[in-house]
Amino acid sequence: MTTATRQHTTDDAAIQQALDEAERVCTRRGARLTEQRRRILEQILRTDGVIKAYDLIHALSSEDRSIKPPTVYRTLAFLLEQGLIHRIESLNGFVACSHPGERHESALMICDGCGRIIEFHTPDTASHALEAAAAETGFAIETRTVELHGLCRDCQSL
Repeated sequence: MTTATRQHTTDDAAIQQALDEAERVCTRRGARLTEQRRRILEQILRTDGVIKAYDLIHALSSEDRSIKPPTVYRTLAFLLEQGLIHRIESLNGFVACSHPGERHESALMICDGCGRIIEFHTPDTASHALEAAAAETGFAIETRTVELHGLCRDCQSL
């Protein structure tokens, strides 16, 4: 099992590196990371923890330029499709993927104390067990989202 955490950062170099990687992922897939998509992804990368669609609208709108909900939702769908972000179902929000563009199955550990999100890759045995259980019952899995809620080490010691 490998664990990766995408920490909130204001480090412009780290943000730029993540955006450059997103550009490479999109190019390999024949997709375009437009300026609007890039702005939304950058805001997700700069956000500490999960961000909701309406938080993105608020953060990216100004008095002279408003971003509309359909634009944000289409962009989020694109970023999900490209493997650049994850949807946190239980919080109805989004977080940047720690391994963008790589085919992987992830689980997310969500700290209910501080909001920290740790992404880890599920072992093949867990994936095979889910597939076997589904096959046994004739169930066709379309998506998998594993979210674990609890307290991180820091919050446990408070």
